[in-house]
Amino acid sequence: MLAGIFLGSMAMLNIIGITHFIHLGPLALAVGVLPYPLTFLCTDLISELYGKRRANWLVFVGLVVNLLVIGTLWLGQAMPEINEEARQQWLSWAPAGSWNPPPWQTLALEKPVPLPNGAMLEGEATFFYMIYACTAGSVVASMCAYMAAQFCDVSLFHFWKKLTKGKHLWLRNNASTLVSQLVDSTMVITITFGAAVYRGEKAFAELLVLIGSGYLFKMCVALLDTGPLYLAVHYLGRYLHIDPAAEHNIDQEETTGIT
Repeated sequence: MLAGIFLGSMAMLNIIGITHFIHLGPLALAVGVLPYPLTFLCTDLISELYGKRRANWLVFVGLVVNLLVIGTLWLGQAMPEINEEARQQWLSWAPAGSWNPPPWQTLALEKPVPLPNGAMLEGEATFFYMIYACTAGSVVASMCAYMAAQFCDVSLFHFWKKLTKGKHLWLRNNASTLVSQLVDSTMVITITFGAAVYRGEKAFAELLVLIGSGYLFKMCVALLDTGPLYLAVHYLGRYLHIDPAAEHNIDQEETTGIT
């Protein structure tokens, strides 16, 4: 379940990403940020119950899933669209017009739409292409921020766990998450919109607003999930017959091949 929530949140982040911005109180947020704090809760739980190696492995699997999502989006926009003229002769049995695109596939744009990569979209465009264009513009940023933040979270979590000898779960949970989410928020916004700031299309202050808003949202969620984390560790530890305090010994046994 934890792996499923983690991978589902990561997939949503790359699909909906910066396609829509919302305000939550004084915060300006990309809609893809909403499920993202769950990924840190999942890796912290897996780190606590199963160890650093398994948490790092989940982060790697998340990267593979993200590449699969991006690859599918790229393939979908690279292949030709359905149209009546492209229908093969041996499909003559199909009713006339059955190969025309459905009406909701194409959007008529009232005015030019600037894309994250700096290009302008005019006239008509498919809904899928607009999703791809918004997603592709932040792929590099998302991947770099994802890898840096998640591995940072796992490493810091275990650093604090060894330092406190398995005590003070609240400290390692919040310390690791708050630092790693600052890394994530800064990297993803800077890489995504850095070129626009360099070209003068966006003010540097706008980047600070987006970085600050994203980080404050993640920070609030991270602080609020401390209680659920304690409950999950307590009940899952009993249910799975795992002693979270002895987790660092499990890691040592795995590295020597002992199970």
